Amino acid sequence: MAKKPSLGRQKIKIAKIQIKNHLQVTFSKRRSGLFKKASELCTLCGVEIAIVVFSPAGKVFSFGHPKVELIADRFLARNPNLNSTSLHLVESHRLASIPELNMQLMYMLNELETEKKRSEALDEMRKDGRSQFWWEAPIEDLNVHELEQLKDSMEELKKTIGIQANKLFAESSDSISIFGTNNNINGGVDHYEMIKPGSIISSSSGASHVQSYGYVHGMM
Repeated sequence: MAKKPSLGRQKIKIAKIQIKNHLQVTFSKRRSGLFKKASELCTLCGVEIAIVVFSPAGKVFSFGHPKVELIADRFLARNPNLNSTSLHLVESHRLASIPELNMQLMYMLNELETEKKRSEALDEMRKDGRSQFWWEAPIEDLNVHELEQLKDSMEELKKTIGIQANKLFAESSDSISIFGTNNNINGGVDHYEMIKPGSIISSSSGASHVQSYGYVHGMM
């Protein structure tokens, strides 16, 4: 199936979003980006940052290093008090914990981005109306990997059908042998012949069909 041509990166007009659902999605995405940039700034420049954000629904989100409360208190008091022992301890803790915290943040942001891409892919599939599984698509639309999978599945199906056919043939042979013996005793059928079943597998558009298998018996 041909892919839709990409429009590339488009400039987004900076204006208030009117659609409520789009507003919430944009807020979540931009908030994550804002916190990520703040974390990188702390790592690169060793700065102290406090960010407080209220969502359109009124929920509060914050990011701070070393702590939002500490930065807020220093800002409101207008007294950094840089020589205090407590601030030296906080600074030591900050320097030790920044790499680990940044790794955790980056991991969560990557997970969020992965889930976002997966959701977008599912949305595209719904829009394209692709409700069928890939193996239900025409053979000419399958790639090499999908064709290999389809081939392996058909080979496995052929083996399974052969095993089942042999099992049915063996059961039928036992039943016919008993039937022939009883008729000999009663002066009836004294001879029969059997044709061993065979299975023929054909493929068309990725589907497999069993054309024939069975047994024939008669009197001579």
